Amino acid sequence: MMLAMRTTLTIDADVEQLLQREMRRTNKSMKAVVNDALRVGLGARGKPARPSRYKVEPHSFGFKPGVDVDRLNQLVDELEANELARRLDW
Repeated sequence: MMLAMRTTLTIDADVEQLLQREMRRTNKSMKAVVNDALRVGLGARGKPARPSRYKVEPHSFGFKPGVDVDRLNQLVDELEANELARRLDW
């Protein structure tokens, strides 16, 4: 049988905000959130699982040789400027 310990803690404002956010996110009581955080912080649950490594899968866009894909934004800007100039000439 595990006995519960009652105590009073003074919690800093930034920690209170984190607790409130976690309570809303998990829909748990403050007691549950504090106990979970203490278990993790004190190593009772072991280290958190390391997230899986992000994997980038390349994709061929099919651009022809000689097309500088790093300058496509410049091409779009030029086309928009030309369209605006065409509209203003009317």
